[in-house]
Amino acid sequence: MHTARALQEAFVRLLVEKDYADVTIREIVALAGTGLGSFYEYFASKQDLARVSLHLRTKSLLLAQHAAVTQHAGQPLDAIVDAVVAAQLAAHGGPPEEWTAHYLLERHQSDAAAYRKMYERFIGAWMGAFDAAGDLPPHFPRREAAQVCQAILYGLFAHAYLSASPAPDRALLARQARTALHAYLGSVRGTLSD
Repeated sequence: MHTARALQEAFVRLLVEKDYADVTIREIVALAGTGLGSFYEYFASKQDLARVSLHLRTKSLLLAQHAAVTQHAGQPLDAIVDAVVAAQLAAHGGPPEEWTAHYLLERHQSDAAAYRKMYERFIGAWMGAFDAAGDLPPHFPRREAAQVCQAILYGLFAHAYLSASPAPDRALLARQARTALHAYLGSVRGTLSD
């Protein structure tokens, strides 16, 4: 498993330097310090490696969200939202260029089925966040709110990493995410009390 990890890390480092199409398997194995045989032991192709790398990075974001919700279960929804934003910010640690490369690669390598599958996991995570809140109003539109919250959070983070050079202002990003999510959720709760 150490070899697979080394190959993934080498692949991401190369993506920081050049476009996906220009990265070769030979460069990946050279940087990882392995051989071609080792590459094909773990991955069928460069595209397979790209999909695995995308999946693992995205999964780390999902796991961070689950952990934040679990740790703050029973607290008010606003506190859980703040914890989710903080967890996402922490999960985006490491060199910012690698996250930029991740979001660029995602746009080129994720097929519709893979995207929908991961998207549904994040929608489920947001619905779990709502269920964990100690103050969720009756008739709260969980799925609709989950879709909007995911669009807000994903959109802000992805675009911050894609458009900032060399790195996004993390404090500003966190403030923007909290403000947008609280405003939206406050609006939803307001319509339920009318």
